[in-house]
Amino acid sequence: MKLSSALLAASLGLTFAHDTSGGQHVPKILGGRKFLAELKALRPGPVHAATPLSERAPTFKQTSGPRKRDALDQKCGPGFGSCAAGQCCSAEGWCGKGKDYCTAPDCQINYGPGCDGNQKPSGPDTAGISRPKVGKVLYAGGGIYDCVTDGDIALTFDDGPYLYTNDLLDKLKAYGARATFFITGNNIGKGMINDPATPYPAIVRRMHAEGHQIASHTWSHENASQLTNTQMTNQMVWNEIAINSILGFFPTYMRPPFSICEKNCQNVLATLGYHTVYFNLDTEGYLHDDAKQIQTSKNIWDRAIKNSNPASDSFLQIEHDIHVQTVYNLTDYILTSLFSKGYRAVTVGECLGDPEENWYRNGPAVPSLSSTSDLTISINGECGPDLGQTCLGSRFGECCGSSGRCGSSLLYCWAQVGCQVGYGNCLTGAVEGTSEGTGEKVEER
Repeated sequence: MKLSSALLAASLGLTFAHDTSGGQHVPKILGGRKFLAELKALRPGPVHAATPLSERAPTFKQTSGPRKRDALDQKCGPGFGSCAAGQCCSAEGWCGKGKDYCTAPDCQINYGPGCDGNQKPSGPDTAGISRPKVGKVLYAGGGIYDCVTDGDIALTFDDGPYLYTNDLLDKLKAYGARATFFITGNNIGKGMINDPATPYPAIVRRMHAEGHQIASHTWSHENASQLTNTQMTNQMVWNEIAINSILGFFPTYMRPPFSICEKNCQNVLATLGYHTVYFNLDTEGYLHDDAKQIQTSKNIWDRAIKNSNPASDSFLQIEHDIHVQTVYNLTDYILTSLFSKGYRAVTVGECLGDPEENWYRNGPAVPSLSSTSDLTISINGECGPDLGQTCLGSRFGECCGSSGRCGSSLLYCWAQVGCQVGYGNCLTGAVEGTSEGTGEKVEER
């Protein structure tokens, strides 16, 4: 049986990482049951493989190819040791700086002090916040795999916010669907989500304003089985700091990266007061992010939904908003099917019958993020120096495009097509799937 590294990583992690009583705890996963059963016989011992970044999502264009190594290059990682202060240890085990070395989750945080996963975000610390456990939903432990309300499908999206998330929000709004976003604070080279120079604070605020649930997917998407308790605590608290600095509160729901959360991880989450959420329907959209392959994910969805009945069935489903085909192709298919079958598209909290006031904790007070300039917030969608209006805080979007209009798509937010930095958020860097000269999208949607 030939296994792709991505599928092996995901499936082994799901099958073997949730042991809560010394026995085998195998989650109910539609689309992967036969594969999981086959893997039981192959297991020689604990396996905790993480999907390489290159197999998870396109990010920014690499402007230079791999350079030739010389005698001054330093190896790092197990058997070699750590890099110098400020340097990162790449997935291949070399010390250096920049995205090729420092991007989470591939950068080896135990050997690279400069890894993105080792950088704490700015903002008031949430570590000392009181964390009462309220409501009837399970906290930590072996986790949650199923909804409790018949007729509900809880759509969830991991790893964002990202370049395509605003467009996904547009789709959800058009269909009248609600979803849950398990957001990661600093992964795949996007920068810290609470950095006001990026579009991400506005995207997170939009998620909440439009009725979606915001949950944690940790700070930098590390494999929890490879972290100390202190590191795992930091992964959760640092994401809280970032989210709180955007919203003034932070979530009580989370999903472990790679669906791996063993006893130590579970104990940390119990202490911090988190509900641990997995899923029972996975279309594997992250494995089929190609126009010629995405039908495979649609087929998995169809097999799960075809003979189901909203009067007696419900689903807790997983996707990732960092993948083009998921956002621009699969999501429409799922939403059309979902509603035609008579299901409701709801948040995780809703499908578990948990009141919205239990989804978050109030964080420490956050100093105003507004600048001291005399700019006024745009109330008519116009922006720029001639008007003295900023898009920050505007309902039209927080990026000021070259045309002097506020918006939230790449057309407005990408610096290389004229986003006006002083009058809203802007995204810098070359973006995969665009023509650098014009900013014109070239991938098929």
